[in-house]
Amino acid sequence: MEPKFPAEIIRVGAGAQQHVDAYLEYHRIVRDDDGGTPFSEADFERYKRRVGPMRIKNRIYLSWANSKGMECKQIGPETKCFCGHLYHQHQVDFRTLPSERPIQQPCEIRGCGCLTYTYCPTAMGGSHPKCTCKHSGEQHSTRKPFKCKQVSCKCFGYKSAYNCGCGEPMYNHSMQSESKEERIAKGKPIGQEVIYKAMGGLTGFSSLMDGYMRYDNTGIGALPEEVLNSPITMNDHPFLRGNLASVVAHRRANKMPIDEREIRELESQQRRPGESELDYYERRYQERQKQSKIYKGPKKPAISNERSNFSITGSSVKRR
Repeated sequence: MEPKFPAEIIRVGAGAQQHVDAYLEYHRIVRDDDGGTPFSEADFERYKRRVGPMRIKNRIYLSWANSKGMECKQIGPETKCFCGHLYHQHQVDFRTLPSERPIQQPCEIRGCGCLTYTYCPTAMGGSHPKCTCKHSGEQHSTRKPFKCKQVSCKCFGYKSAYNCGCGEPMYNHSMQSESKEERIAKGKPIGQEVIYKAMGGLTGFSSLMDGYMRYDNTGIGALPEEVLNSPITMNDHPFLRGNLASVVAHRRANKMPIDEREIRELESQQRRPGESELDYYERRYQERQKQSKIYKGPKKPAISNERSNFSITGSSVKRR
C-alpha cells in the first residue's frame, strides 16, 4: 500500500541509519548555532568542549507552575514562547547563572522584542487563547505586561480566562527557574547530564506530561499505597488488564496473595467454548456495566426547586 503523502517519506539505505542518527545527535546539541552551515568535525568538537560544561553545570530547569507550586508544564527545546519562537531560540547558555529568579532569557531572533521566555498554552488550532479584550494573543505585545496593539483597545495587559488542566486559570501561573542544586535541595528530579541545547525542565518521559497527570513531587505527587496495591479488575485501564496474567503468574511464583477479583477477571478474559467473538465482547460489556452499577456511589438527591413550576413554549417561559 502506497503512503498517502509519498513526498513526505524519505527512504534511506540500510547503511545510512547511523548517519541519520549522527545528524539527529548533532542537531540536538547545536540547533541553530551553526547558522545553517554544519560545523566541520573539528569545529563541532571545539563547540562541544565550549558549551558542554556550561550546559551540565549551569542548566536552567524551566517550568510553568501554578500558585501551589505544581509544575504544570515542563519547558523543552521545542516549547513555544508567547513571542512565537521556540525555547532553544532564546538565551539558554550561561557561564554563570544569575541570582535573580526567574532568570531572564531574552529571545535571540533578530527583530523580536521578547525580553524573556514566557510560556503561553495554545488553544485549538495552535494559537494563543483570546484575551479578555477579545483579541488573540498574537495581537498583543511580546513584552510584559503584553499590552494589546489594537489602537482602539483599552486592554493594559494580556489576561485570558483559559483554565489549565490543574483547575487554576492561566493568570495564576508563572515561570519558575531553578538550578540543579536548587532542585536537588527540593528533592525534584534532575534527569541525566546531557549537553543537548535548551533541555529546560525535561528530565524524562514523564516530564512530557502535564503536571496534573504526573505522579512525582513536581506534579500531583505519588499515588497512595492503597491505590497502587488495589486489585486489577475489569474497570481498570486496558494496559493493566492486558498484563493481568503476567501479574498473577508473578504473584504465584513468589507465593504472594492473589485477590479473588483478579482471578475472576482473568477467567472472564478467556473465550468460552462455543462463544463467538461478538458474543464474547457483548458478555464483557455487560459484565462491566453490571460491575459499574455495583460500585456506583449513592444516588444524588432528587432536585426540588422552582424549575418544576415552569414550562417552556417556543421562546416564552410560563409559570404553571
